[in-house]
Amino acid sequence: MSAAVSLDRIDFRILVHLQREGRCSNVDLADAVGLSASPCLLRTRRLQEIGLIRGFGADIALNMLGEHVIVFAEITLGSHRPPDFRLFEQGAEKYKEIIECYNVSGGYDYLLKIVAPGVGYFQALMDRMLEDDIGIERFACRIVLRQPLDRREYPLSIIAAQKRWA
Repeated sequence: MSAAVSLDRIDFRILVHLQREGRCSNVDLADAVGLSASPCLLRTRRLQEIGLIRGFGADIALNMLGEHVIVFAEITLGSHRPPDFRLFEQGAEKYKEIIECYNVSGGYDYLLKIVAPGVGYFQALMDRMLEDDIGIERFACRIVLRQPLDRREYPLSIIAAQKRWA
């Protein structure tokens, strides 16, 4: 975990608003957070420069593009030295189908979120990963049947509840 950055109430409001309305203009953002346009733009740029705002993107309705599967794969490595973790992470990075990768505690080492055009494609992907010899000892997969909840916003007010400006 990295150290928290120093924010004030206005910075927090900017983050909350941009998380909901990423395409808003700077003028609309400034109005929403109670600033004039120029200081708002400076603050937003600062939040980007320090890496707190990593970017802006579209929320794609993947189901409208055709059939696909979302799979969570639990990966266990054969060895647990730092070079083994680096080998796996560098190997996994080359697969665009892996959209999220978490090094976790518990009964396995990594949890991957994978999006593939179908189950057959996913199985071929796992075969390629095993052939690449990136340290996988075993894997278990969970195919998503449906997604009853899909939040795109982080619970900023809960995470920052201990701050006076939250």
